[in-house]
Amino acid sequence: MKNILKNLAILLFLINYNCTAQQMVQTTKNVYLLKTNEQQFLNKPLKHLLQEIKPEIKTADATNDDPIYYFSFKFRTLKQRKKNEGNKEDRVSLYVYVKTPIEWKYEDRPKGNELMWTKEDVEKYGNLTVIRIKVAGSE
Repeated sequence: MKNILKNLAILLFLINYNCTAQQMVQTTKNVYLLKTNEQQFLNKPLKHLLQEIKPEIKTADATNDDPIYYFSFKFRTLKQRKKNEGNKEDRVSLYVYVKTPIEWKYEDRPKGNELMWTKEDVEKYGNLTVIRIKVAGSE
């Protein structure tokens, strides 16, 4: 009986472990997969797209050129970009267009880190609706 319970516990653990979803973008080389699978994210909240990205988004900027609203996400810091540091793959830019204006005010962001993307930003902008995705190979 102990062996049956032990084996059942191991089996349940393995099933649970193997069923956990892997993020679509494991490295910055894979960012293009977001564009390839764009239909999966259209008309859905931005937070769903962001959950599919494992590499850390280091900086972001928002553009509000009525009627076009989008985020520009980068995987290098501003300092790395200025010094041209980092892997070639990290130079990719992800543009995510949303349905409504983005309330992004530089004066309300931390001084010296206006472009830094934070968990608070994910919470604040996560419910914006994605309408288009674009990926640019390098800066």
